[in-house]
Amino acid sequence: MNPGLHVPVLVMLFLSAFMALWFRNLIHSILALGVFSLLLALEFYILRAPDVAIAEAAIGAGLSTTIFIITLRACAPSARKRESKGLDRGETL
Repeated sequence: MNPGLHVPVLVMLFLSAFMALWFRNLIHSILALGVFSLLLALEFYILRAPDVAIAEAAIGAGLSTTIFIITLRACAPSARKRESKGLDRGETL
């Protein structure tokens, strides 16, 4: 285990998690979570757990990010409808 590899990956993990919480745009938050998951898979690989790294990359980064984006796109038309009616201030339809 090379500590020279762990520190940059852990710093990037912290930054991507912070960015996922910081962004107000949901697509940017989803992409930050995908980056977090890829970095986590890299950390698992560095720690010599390649089976866990493959599962994290496939399920965490690939599948979860895809499902989040598809869900966000499915919810987007209702948000556009509310904005076009001027109901973006917390009012209901």
